[in-house]
Amino acid sequence: MSILTQYFNTKHNTAPFSQIKIEDYVPAFNEGIALAKAEIDAIVNNPDVPTFENTIVAMDFSGDVLDRLSSIFFNLNSAETNDEMQKIAQEVSPLLSEFGNDIRLNAELFARVKTVYDQKESLNLNPEQTTLLDKKYKSFSRNGANLPEDKKNQLREIDKELSKLSLQFGENVLAETNNFELHLTDEKDLSGLPEGTIEAARLLAKNQEKEGWIFTLDYPSYVPFLTYADNRELRKKMAIAFGAKGFQKNEFNNEENVLKIAKLRHERANLLGYKTHAHFVLEERMAESPEKVFSFLNDLLAKAKPAAQKEFAELTAFAKELDGIEQLEKWDGAYYSEKLKQQLFNLDDEKLKPYFQLEKVLDGAFTVAKKLYGLTFTEVFDIDKYHEEVTTYEVKDANDNLVSIFYADFFPRKGKRNGAWMTSFKSQYVKDGVNERPHISNVCNFTKPTETKPSLLTFNEVTTLFHEFGHGLHGMLADTVYPSLSGTSVYWDFVELPSQIMENWCYEPEALALFANHYETGEIIPIEYVQKIKESASFQEGLATLRQLSFGLLDMAWHGQDPTNITDLKTFETEQFANTQLYPDVKENAMSTAFSHIFQGGYSSGYYSYKWAEVLDADAFEYFHENGIFNEEIAKKFKDNVLSKGGTEHPMILYKRFRGQEPKPEALLKRAGLL
Repeated sequence: MSILTQYFNTKHNTAPFSQIKIEDYVPAFNEGIALAKAEIDAIVNNPDVPTFENTIVAMDFSGDVLDRLSSIFFNLNSAETNDEMQKIAQEVSPLLSEFGNDIRLNAELFARVKTVYDQKESLNLNPEQTTLLDKKYKSFSRNGANLPEDKKNQLREIDKELSKLSLQFGENVLAETNNFELHLTDEKDLSGLPEGTIEAARLLAKNQEKEGWIFTLDYPSYVPFLTYADNRELRKKMAIAFGAKGFQKNEFNNEENVLKIAKLRHERANLLGYKTHAHFVLEERMAESPEKVFSFLNDLLAKAKPAAQKEFAELTAFAKELDGIEQLEKWDGAYYSEKLKQQLFNLDDEKLKPYFQLEKVLDGAFTVAKKLYGLTFTEVFDIDKYHEEVTTYEVKDANDNLVSIFYADFFPRKGKRNGAWMTSFKSQYVKDGVNERPHISNVCNFTKPTETKPSLLTFNEVTTLFHEFGHGLHGMLADTVYPSLSGTSVYWDFVELPSQIMENWCYEPEALALFANHYETGEIIPIEYVQKIKESASFQEGLATLRQLSFGLLDMAWHGQDPTNITDLKTFETEQFANTQLYPDVKENAMSTAFSHIFQGGYSSGYYSYKWAEVLDADAFEYFHENGIFNEEIAKKFKDNVLSKGGTEHPMILYKRFRGQEPKPEALLKRAGLL
């Protein structure tokens, strides 16, 4: 028995990080998979008639050792990895995917699930039990369990082909990104660029033993170049290279891959009995159907387009006045927007950072959670952690009951991936009458303190901390029976509501007064800064919304209809963008050939959900705003109907229970200054 496959005899059953050795993982995974298989076999071979308890519930609680081990290993592989860990990940990932397929394709197991599902009406189940039964049945039916054998084989072939194509798609985009560099040797070409960007470009050149400065298509190099470089020709060169990824006449061209992926997805959906790929995906989303998504996007478009056109005309006039530019091109947008923003608001990060010391901002998030939900966060020192920089907290409710364990890990280091995320080391569920509490973690990459200065955050990092903390609360306050419906296990277009709503408090003077103090003088952030933060947040929101909507509509155009007749990718794209286009088209560029979100990531038929979640969070926060941002009664409704309920019922039912009505886009349009 490995330490990883037995009950952790530690405080609150927390993970014994310091006792885990790297060589423990592979044997533990083999043991965990064998245990989970044995549990599944026991369900299949049970001589009793299939019931909700002995089949559906038994399945949900099976594999708990493997789940816990997987969450520890893969969380550490993101936050504290090394070459050995990555090797292990490559070794165990196929084993886990094979195990998952073995379950989904287990005909005897499905027969038991189907027996229970067919009696659904007479079983007298509560909403959470009904959701669990639906979920278990669909995990088989949406993967082809009801198909005859020849169709099952066809499905497997399509899935194999699709996974190859999306891998190929991603590799091509990466190769195109890596193949381009802008090598500058003349210092005057650097005019306008921030010192940090120049420094990074110099380092890149040095590493290649070259003179001068090298800029690439990676975001940290590309975005500042397009935003600040004064040389228009060079911006053009960079922008065209960026937009031509996967669209050049070379071996990395993705046009064929995109057409094949779209057609195979359509074929797969038809095979499973759905009209299009979007119908298949959206069945398991809050939006429910392509028609609903199209009307949602077009509705927003009608309201945002006039604002975007007005902002574009202002930007055009500003560029003309400043530099005599007659026609704004795509490579001008970010540059002149930044110039205009500085002129209007004169607000830069360096002014704001002294007011946002990391420890105080985190305490601010804790205080907001206390005022809303009665939670207290106490740092503890007797819980094992995976790195010395991690801080650990016990989270308790107003009656001193344990709600959760919270791990906070905020600084970059070798072995930690970029970005910010929330995750859990242990789920919440109820077993044998005990409500097992979750262990939640927030991981970010903020500036480390130095000898002379504490960690000071940009305002964007402040909203990131609150965003991830919102996901954290969704995990911490979970209160469901079954592990697979707990915490953040909800529909994709609902999961961002708890996180995005938290960001709203960062803009409220009443909340900022709790934590935005100057780290040296203790002075509260000046009100004119707060005003500027609020105003600049909605700067060019029309243009930004139009851009997001154009991507959402392109995604739906690929997946919400039969794509078999599409032969020319560029022509198809141009048609789709006609209604959202402001800048002149660049013939050398295409969007779809590098649209990784939908052709490699999991956002196909789902790109709309970014905007959808914004509508939800603006509508929900307006409810708070009208009645006081720390209104306990509304906070309780939000906690009881959204945060604690996980995926136990359809999200629209939960939302309406909290808000008393369906969400309306007006609140978002108001916040964005579009109304």
